[in-house]
Amino acid sequence: MVEGRLVSLVRRVASLPRQARSFSRVANGGRFVQPSLESAVSQQASAGPLARYGFFYGFKSPSKVFWGQPFRNMSSSATLGRIRSSKAASEGLKLLVTEGVAAEKKVGIWLFGCAAWVFSMVVLGGITRLTRSGLSMTDWKFTGTLPPLSEEEWQLEFQKYQQSPEYKRVNKGMSMEDFKFIYWMEYAHRMWGRGLGIVFALPFAYFTTKGLITRQLGLRLSALLALGAGQGFIGWWMVKSGLEEPPSEYVQPRVSPYRLAAHLTSACIIYCGLLWTALSVVMPEPPAGTVNWVKEAARVRKFVLPTCAIVGITAISGAFVAGNDAGHAFNTFPKMGDTWIPDDVLSMEPILRNFFENTSTVQLDHRILATTSLLSIGGLWLASRKMDLHPAIRSLIGSTLGMAALQVTLGITTLLSYVPVSLGSAHQAGALTLLSLMVLLSHVVRKPSPGLLKSLASLPKSMP
Repeated sequence: MVEGRLVSLVRRVASLPRQARSFSRVANGGRFVQPSLESAVSQQASAGPLARYGFFYGFKSPSKVFWGQPFRNMSSSATLGRIRSSKAASEGLKLLVTEGVAAEKKVGIWLFGCAAWVFSMVVLGGITRLTRSGLSMTDWKFTGTLPPLSEEEWQLEFQKYQQSPEYKRVNKGMSMEDFKFIYWMEYAHRMWGRGLGIVFALPFAYFTTKGLITRQLGLRLSALLALGAGQGFIGWWMVKSGLEEPPSEYVQPRVSPYRLAAHLTSACIIYCGLLWTALSVVMPEPPAGTVNWVKEAARVRKFVLPTCAIVGITAISGAFVAGNDAGHAFNTFPKMGDTWIPDDVLSMEPILRNFFENTSTVQLDHRILATTSLLSIGGLWLASRKMDLHPAIRSLIGSTLGMAALQVTLGITTLLSYVPVSLGSAHQAGALTLLSLMVLLSHVVRKPSPGLLKSLASLPKSMP
């Protein structure tokens, strides 16, 4: 019965264009079968490096990066594992989307779009912070609020702001036009976040109703939706700390660095969760190709995971730099002023308060962590040169090293330029970009399913 179906499938595939024929997938009772493993492998071997190794080589458009033929071919070995046989595909491979590739593409576009939205939210939040706009709105409503539409309403909002500590100690005498600028900045940040909730929730409900989302994916997305809703409360909790009177008349009003770090950490978790889930939808299996490539990817994974943790901690430490205005403490490099380590480092008590509130220590910590991140990624790159890795993984490691070097350069330039808004926001975007590459790298070196491993083990040893 199965052989008869395979013969029928081969005849159907023979009528398709050559490009579509390489890895055609046909449903068989909800599971995937392969028309011809040998012909698929031989066509993969003759397709050339661009088709075999994916979007890291010569892609022309963002759409082809994630959903076009180059991306599909990057995980061509993974596709072989999915379609080799019903038995192999059922051993450990759990697809997140039903109804095949077309449904995966739709859900993938949506999730990548949501991840990009969160990316822009974080950058916009950084600009709001750098322009000192975050405390311009002195109240918060869960359902949102309309902006002032008349001069009387603007005067009312301005009067509320004039009662805040920031106006009294920093912006006293501010004009209405200047107030409108910072108000619109904060208003845009809040409304952009609420817009994300709509963009996420409505397609989620649609895809769930259509039965395209599996239970596993539904639970994961529900958790991300809950985190997104909680992010709004965390944001207001953070802003509220800046509306309180500072303990000393010499202290400028600002949000709590701890709450700012919590706000940024939550945003990064949501972003990484969306990005990882989107990648899992469009690439259920990591790029493999051979058993040896899989083994070498497992060796790389031991280096990637701790490096990813260091990069994440470095990004969060930037929130304490911003929250304590530590970026303006020392605008020299590599020394901090005239010394390598300022005299007041570790001067605060207790020790934890010193690490998170002392501006000198906070900036020194961020410098050390940034250097550690660059050295860790550089060490990963050096170690990978001696390994027999899938070319897509090797290329991604090189790209990550380049981005890490660029990010450090951006940080130094921002510091020496006294943290202008343009460079400060570019530095924050760079941190997220580097984190994105680390998430992608972690995703492509993850362990394949047992079905794919069995398929690779059954291939001839001479096959690439």
